Amino acid sequence: MRTQIGWVDETAASYAAKQATTTIPIVMISIGDPVRAGLVSSLAHPGGNITGNTILGPDISAKAIQLMKEVIPTVLRVAFLWNPNNASHDAYRQELRAAAPALNVELVFVEAGSANEFEGAFAAAMRERLDAFSITGDPFHQLHIGWIIEFMAKNRVPAIYQLSENVRAGGLMSYGASQPELFRRAAFYVTKILDGTKPADLPVEQPVKFELVVNNKTAKAIGVTIPETFLNVRADEVIE
Repeated sequence: MRTQIGWVDETAASYAAKQATTTIPIVMISIGDPVRAGLVSSLAHPGGNITGNTILGPDISAKAIQLMKEVIPTVLRVAFLWNPNNASHDAYRQELRAAAPALNVELVFVEAGSANEFEGAFAAAMRERLDAFSITGDPFHQLHIGWIIEFMAKNRVPAIYQLSENVRAGGLMSYGASQPELFRRAAFYVTKILDGTKPADLPVEQPVKFELVVNNKTAKAIGVTIPETFLNVRADEVIE
């Protein structure tokens, strides 16, 4: 029988694929937390017919806020936009709570799990006198990313995103796993599976390559001056 391989990205899509088949190998790409989502037993020993890679890396959310504070040292109150329907966001929140004292920040968790919650959630967040926002690559939130970027620009609020395309669309800065690299690594899994290796025997990979992208044009528009050393040494890409 010919082997078929399903290419799946994002947690919800991966979960739907898992419900559809327990025999066809599935390679998931750039998803959140596959263990919390019930997709695999563990990263080292996924079991079943699913393997692939995750967008989550060690302390990625904390690192993003640290980078924001390098640019704007006065940042003290940071809002984290989270989706209660995304199992991966529990991991993000736990990580941030643990890191907050060392980062010297106070966290405000802004919840938006449906389209009609955005305006109220962001309006309430602004009343908290926030200094910055942290935005993940949550698929549902990405459907509304244009509105989010416009909100940040209108209110002159700095935000750091997980996906570099959000910065190219007008966001201030991003820090996260290299998406092209995750897709390239997915080809490794396909090759192994076609050679006869079972998905259960292929550990789920965490990202090893991260990118920092800065939109200096947006920075100037919202009144943020980014140090030249940060732009020249720290950033992987600067949009002028």
